[in-house]
Amino acid sequence: MKILVLPGDDIGPEITEVAMSVIERANTAFGLELGFDFRDVGMASYRKHGTTLQDSIFDAAKQVDGILLGPCGMTEYPPREEGGINVPGMLRKRLDLGANMRPARTRPGMRDARPGLDVMFARENTEGFYPDRNMFMGSGEFMPTPDVALSVRKITAQASRRIAQAAFEYACRRRKQVTVVGKRHVMQLSDGIFVREAEAVAKDFPDVTLREMDVDAMAAELYSRPQRHDVILITNMFGDILSNAAVAMSGGLGLAASLNAGDNFAAANAGHGSAPDIAGKGIANPSGLILSCSMLFDWLGHRHQRANYLLAARGIEAAMDAALANAETRTGDLGGTLTTKAFGKVVVERLAEAADKLAKNA
Repeated sequence: MKILVLPGDDIGPEITEVAMSVIERANTAFGLELGFDFRDVGMASYRKHGTTLQDSIFDAAKQVDGILLGPCGMTEYPPREEGGINVPGMLRKRLDLGANMRPARTRPGMRDARPGLDVMFARENTEGFYPDRNMFMGSGEFMPTPDVALSVRKITAQASRRIAQAAFEYACRRRKQVTVVGKRHVMQLSDGIFVREAEAVAKDFPDVTLREMDVDAMAAELYSRPQRHDVILITNMFGDILSNAAVAMSGGLGLAASLNAGDNFAAANAGHGSAPDIAGKGIANPSGLILSCSMLFDWLGHRHQRANYLLAARGIEAAMDAALANAETRTGDLGGTLTTKAFGKVVVERLAEAADKLAKNA
């Protein structure tokens, strides 16, 4: 199999380099037989080609089995008409990556973490309130007069059904619970469609429990009673906000893992930003991107029925758990002292140990 590697902006190249060291160790340990195609996106691409995202990237993406995308610093991009394209947003739109899966799990010994938190957000990824990607042509946000701005929320039955299907499939591999989240009594039509499709999909999964909860109530529950929830099925903007809050409650945003998946393509992309304030200092936490790689391997393993990829995913998770269990082997944002590269070396060592254990138990 082949992976397209897009390092991104700011801390992106730093944490992508570390994530690649983990991938390469997994490649050897689990016999993945991976190849790689490295391309520039973001400002590195803009300086060379006048655009942050060349059309050739989409051609390359369609020739590989998965994508590794580092954080991108969209706030520093030039206007769209001058070549400043939102890299992750346009990849999700053009490759139709409708499901954004974002886990948040508290690990032992993690400071400021909420006990009992272990959820997976199934966030719809292509429509909702995001005006840069929710229309076929043009923007979902516009100004009919100089003093009036309007933003359109688009919810379709097709996209709602697709993310509901993903949520229930994940729930079958977890604790068999799905909570669909919105504000249906306020947004009766759009959230009405979203909930309706979730209820329709639920009929095909009789062993999975479905319940509905308002988004504000879920925000409180994630803090006060996180153990009540398993898979959280949610629209685009609500999911973006709540998943970041949840991963912060698991220990910090540096742990934010994310997989953007469609019917044919998937991209591992950490759920946090590009952190330009710490770029080049060697202190960025690569955990989120490494954990995203684990999710990509899990997706590839299920899609292609490759047991060694599923084992690689488990191995990376185990290695990360071991590295994060001790404050001395964490990065500074999580109470440790390690640099980006030093943390990566610890994870690679723990991965070797995890691979040996999994081989013995196979």
